[in-house]
Amino acid sequence: MFLFLVGLFVSIFIGPLSLVIATTAVIFLIFYSNTLKRKLFWGNFTVSFVSSLTFIYGGIATSDFRLSLIPAVFAFLFHMGREIIKDIQDLKGDLSLNISSLPIRFGIRFSLAFTTVIFSFLIFLTLLPYLFDIFSLLYLIMVIIGVDLVLFYVFHSMWKDPSPSNLGRLSTILKIDMFLGLAAIYVGKF
Repeated sequence: MFLFLVGLFVSIFIGPLSLVIATTAVIFLIFYSNTLKRKLFWGNFTVSFVSSLTFIYGGIATSDFRLSLIPAVFAFLFHMGREIIKDIQDLKGDLSLNISSLPIRFGIRFSLAFTTVIFSFLIFLTLLPYLFDIFSLLYLIMVIIGVDLVLFYVFHSMWKDPSPSNLGRLSTILKIDMFLGLAAIYVGKF
């Protein structure tokens, strides 16, 4: 709670919209830890939404709000797919704790298919900043090699072996892959 308060205090000095975003994130995270993480899809949505807010917050703080929407959408979709993979991995534990997750409610195959759709849509969207001349060719090269090919590998591997150990490995790969996505966005401006 102390860090929430520090974050809110600091956001006051950045501006009123930053305070609104920080307050929204804090409220969502408090609800998440108390109730939402046990609710079907709401836990996944909350983690993805708050992750995407970090880019919007940064965009407002640097007066580059419109450009921040691109990584915010990428972050939302990336985290949503990763959260569902983690839900499939944690299926047995969630069942024992009476948590309502996507794989518990709709099954593993549906959850894998939904994750594949999310990541496929994300791959499509990663091409648009280059095609609309927002980011450079270097961005396109980095995002295809460092992110899109990894996402293809992840959804191929999760269908081939949806065991908890493989899904845990894929979740770790995705966590590392976030840094490659951030690097692609950073260099894409040049």
